[in-house]
Amino acid sequence: MRFKKNSNFWIVALVSLIMDHLTKLWVVQNFEPGETLPLWHSVFHLTYVTNTGAAFSLFSNGGILWLRWLSLLVSLGLMAMAWFGPRQHRWEQIGYGLILGGALGNGIDRFISGHVVDFLDFRLINFPIFNLADISINIGIWFLIIATFTQLKPES
Repeated sequence: MRFKKNSNFWIVALVSLIMDHLTKLWVVQNFEPGETLPLWHSVFHLTYVTNTGAAFSLFSNGGILWLRWLSLLVSLGLMAMAWFGPRQHRWEQIGYGLILGGALGNGIDRFISGHVVDFLDFRLINFPIFNLADISINIGIWFLIIATFTQLKPES
């Protein structure tokens, strides 16, 4: 069965997607847009905002259409790689799985709602508000960078 070949990829992608959507659902059900809850005053808040652009609200003026299709293409490409490609090392599977989960999480939002729900607000460094899909993508990239610079053999 093809799912077994890169099983960590599929598991990580699914868990990442589910966690992203559960947290966004919780925020939408419990906050009004713009509402904030300080967890550590002036350092870390939960703040419900919608983002019609890419990361850090780039391209928020009309950029949403191509972002929908970009996230779909990235997602399909990653799934094809895991399905048809060779067995990858565990760390590559995790990295690509996290990227897929994040791309699907934000991509589904863009297709269904026309925007992405962001809520993680680090105010200490005035960082743009983000979500778990963004975290998954960034951690996935770090896994792949580490895998690139280490001698990894495919899982047998």
